[in-house]
Amino acid sequence: MAAFKPAYLIRGDDHGRIGERRARLRAVAEAESGSGGVELLEGDAGAPDAVARALSAMTFAVGRRFVIVDGAERYRDADIESELTPALKAIAPDTTVAFFAREEGRFKASAKLVAAVKAVGGDVVVEQLLKARDLPRWATGEAKRLGIGLDIAAANALITAVGERQQRLLRELEKLALEHGAGATVGVEDVEAVAAPSAERQVWGLVDALVAGDRRAATRAFLELRSQGETMPRLVPLMAKRVRDVLGIAARIDAGETPQAVKATLRMSPYAADMRLKEARGADVESLRRALEVLSDLELASRGMSELDDDTEAVRAIDAIAA
Repeated sequence: MAAFKPAYLIRGDDHGRIGERRARLRAVAEAESGSGGVELLEGDAGAPDAVARALSAMTFAVGRRFVIVDGAERYRDADIESELTPALKAIAPDTTVAFFAREEGRFKASAKLVAAVKAVGGDVVVEQLLKARDLPRWATGEAKRLGIGLDIAAANALITAVGERQQRLLRELEKLALEHGAGATVGVEDVEAVAAPSAERQVWGLVDALVAGDRRAATRAFLELRSQGETMPRLVPLMAKRVRDVLGIAARIDAGETPQAVKATLRMSPYAADMRLKEARGADVESLRRALEVLSDLELASRGMSELDDDTEAVRAIDAIAA
């Protein structure tokens, strides 16, 4: 039987890693005590006073009781002192509570919560995103751990292809390790052959829906990409580049060039060229130009030039383009 501490706090700005830890803890807890021994407290149920009441409540569960709490990044010091600290000091010996704080901007786990968890012998784990300059070395180290070689150039190509989220990078490294086998050395061409298309095809689907004016499909594709860890600084330029490509083809056809003449100059596979031509022939040039203007505004908004959060701005932009 694993030895569990009375309290844990998992905090930081690496939301993907924090989500993985939460899922793993829940799986371990259910294996230890069954689903009846695990309580999930989210939203209002995860507020300090509600957590305190839950910790003091009697339970009929058999074995260790696990309480998993989301939203700890929003706790106020006064509530921690008045509600949580006393509840943690009185926590039952067969209970474990785990707080998850997904930090972003001004929302950060309070030092008082850190102190309260440590005071009862609990652990505090920090999951921080690496700085961009540190990612290539990290990727080469993870590749070595997976049994393959990856030089800095290939690591940079991988980061360019799939973005800077460590979870996404790790998934791609795992795919490369499975494909090439232990002891293989993976180069830039190997990375581009596997990683780049898998990441960019998802963005292509989003832009396809935008060009077609399918607001619902475009919104769904955008939210799926965001849930997978895609960042706005990566998404918006990719979207703009794809719209720009379609606009260039549409403008040439609008000016009188034949599709065959345009296709002969496109540097892409015949299938991809046919798809781009199909999109361009069904698109309106002025609408595509307006879409680029909207995406330009979205890029500025995602750099802190808006009071709204990035996802809200993006959904509004999708609505404007699809309309």
